[in-house]
Amino acid sequence: MNEPIYDYDPAQALDGPEAIAIFMADAFETGNADYIAQALGVVAKAKGMSALAKETGLDRAQLYRSFSTDGNPTLKTLLAVTQALGIDLTTRPHVASI
Repeated sequence: MNEPIYDYDPAQALDGPEAIAIFMADAFETGNADYIAQALGVVAKAKGMSALAKETGLDRAQLYRSFSTDGNPTLKTLLAVTQALGIDLTTRPHVASI
């Protein structure tokens, strides 16, 4: 029995700040900067790069570069984008793995 395979775009599930916050919290849990940047790229595309560029005052091409597989967004870019997405970056004490 062959089951059909459907393309899945995680951006489709990112329909509000709470969903975005959960998605990004999971990305930050990895501790992998490349993965985090790519996850922010998924979120940015879900919102729309043009709208995000307008809201942040950043160049659309810069946003694409920052959140590409080779991207390395600056802290300024990261803060502007998270604010525009309606999420906050927070800190907490590191919990050591057992």
